[in-house]
Amino acid sequence: MRSTSKGWVRVRGSRVTDTARKSWDVRVSQRQLWSQTRPRLERRSRAASVRASASVGTKTLKVGTRGSPLALAQAYLTRDLLKAAFPHLQEDGALEVVIIKTTGDKVLNQPLADIGGKGLFTKEIDDALLEGRIDIGVHSMKDVPTYLPEGTVLPCNLPREDPRDVFISARYSSLAELPEGAVVGSASLRRQAQLLHTYPHLRVVNFRGNVQTRLRKLQEGACDATLLALAGLKRLGLEDKATSILGLEDMLPAVSQGAIGIACREGDEPVLEYLRTLSHEDTRLAVVCERAFLAALDGSCRTPIAGLAQKTADGRLSFRGLVADTEGKQLFQTTREGPATEEDAVAMGKDAGAQLKREAGADFFNW
Repeated sequence: MRSTSKGWVRVRGSRVTDTARKSWDVRVSQRQLWSQTRPRLERRSRAASVRASASVGTKTLKVGTRGSPLALAQAYLTRDLLKAAFPHLQEDGALEVVIIKTTGDKVLNQPLADIGGKGLFTKEIDDALLEGRIDIGVHSMKDVPTYLPEGTVLPCNLPREDPRDVFISARYSSLAELPEGAVVGSASLRRQAQLLHTYPHLRVVNFRGNVQTRLRKLQEGACDATLLALAGLKRLGLEDKATSILGLEDMLPAVSQGAIGIACREGDEPVLEYLRTLSHEDTRLAVVCERAFLAALDGSCRTPIAGLAQKTADGRLSFRGLVADTEGKQLFQTTREGPATEEDAVAMGKDAGAQLKREAGADFFNW
């Protein structure tokens, strides 16, 4: 443990051996995905031209979302909060939820890392936003890249749900009970790395699809157990499906897990006013810290990264982050604590990410 200008830092490094109705069931970087969509200047021109008509000329506020049950639950939550905060949005036709298919929802037979990463869950929604087909886009923050498409902003985070992961199995009550060779289904490299770091005798297989699909696959015997986000289960009313909740020491969550982010067009003042009213400051600061950590690491979509910032009992901001290799053989982690301000939140995240990048080495992130 050592003292820094931002507080006390603990560092550990170790090396060990490895429905709403229906949902629409390589290495390409996120920036490449955007460059393939259209030239930057064309995006700027389009964003500017639709602002007036989209945010002033239309009476219906259009809420864009993916079509999965969880995404829809988050969009409906956003809709209901907007109606509660702004009575005029309770009028018939004032709000409309628009379902948008994303590449990440369509391609389910490959790991996300092989088809371009988590930006595949947001790209089409960002396109619709810039083209004026929707006015706001509702995202799971853990799916949002550390950069935002030019012409968009993300001014709102709703109150965060419980960020922890859960263990689900029909045969076993905990991870510790899983026998050697037991199969755990997960599409998350973060979960896989932390799982194998502690339980190298287990086997992990790719396990994609929405929450209901994964629960069905588990019931059909595709694997012995799976890990899911508690936040998603709660928002779907499926919390009872969890066999046990994993402690933060056992499974650190993904950056921004449990947080909902709402994006809109830059300069769209009527919509910005709506979103600023809904934003939850403690969640926003935590997300800012965690995303600064992720950006500082600059890891590829193949790098297992986890991080969580939380308010302490005395009102300060505490952060813990880690990086690992995909087999869990190497894991580096660190902690920070400091004042709960945006400047300090960003500084803590950046400093923690820079430290782990130095300790792991540049080649560690080139999978």
